[in-house]
Amino acid sequence: MNMTKHAQTRQQQRAIQPLIIEWLCKYGCRLQGTNGTTVCFFDRESRRNLASEVGHVVVRRLSDMMDTYLVLSGNSIVNVGHRYKPLKHK
Repeated sequence: MNMTKHAQTRQQQRAIQPLIIEWLCKYGCRLQGTNGTTVCFFDRESRRNLASEVGHVVVRRLSDMMDTYLVLSGNSIVNVGHRYKPLKHK
């Protein structure tokens, strides 16, 4: 998946590991965002799926990094960050 220069800068500034971004792309819950974007984040079900794949101990150890989200536009990651409020989804 391509990452814009802006997203690379934000990833570095916010100390988000590439492994977490890879897991978000593969296991994250996806919501339609504004302007045709898609927001990926870890919800309860995606954490459960990730834990079944990589192990509960790994997910528990990295739980402080599981508040991360990313924004996709087309086939590119345009932004990454940390959630401070729950995302509302149906």
